[in-house]
Amino acid sequence: QVQLVESGGGLVQPGGSLRLSCAASGSIFRINVMGWYRQAPGKQRELVAGIDIAGSTNYADSVKGRFTISRDNAKNTVYLQMNSLKPEDTAVYFCNVDITSRWYVRENYWGQGTQVTVSS
Repeated sequence: QVQLVESGGGLVQPGGSLRLSCAASGSIFRINVMGWYRQAPGKQRELVAGIDIAGSTNYADSVKGRFTISRDNAKNTVYLQMNSLKPEDTAVYFCNVDITSRWYVRENYWGQGTQVTVSS
C-alpha cells in the first residue's frame, strides 16, 4: 500500500503563486511517473502536469509557462510551482503516482486532493 500526503493549497489573489507538494510513502520499489491533476466544479478531472523518472515533463496547454513540475526522488516527493495564477486555475488539485511496488507490481494511487482558490 502507498500513502500520498499533499500540502500547499490555499487562497491566493490573481497573479499570485502557490507551491504544492505531494510525498509518497509505503511499499515502493520505484515511482515511475508523478503527476498533478485538477478538477473544477462541474468539470472533469484533467491532467495539469506530469514528470517521469528521467525528469521528462509534460504540461496542459493552459498552464505552460506558468506552472513547473519537479520531483525529488530521494524524498519520493513531487512539487508543482504555480505562478501567475488565474481565477480559472481554481480547482481541487490531486497528486497521482504510478509506481512499481516492492513486489514488482505496477500500481496507481491518488492523493486526497488540495483546494486551490484564486480570487481577489
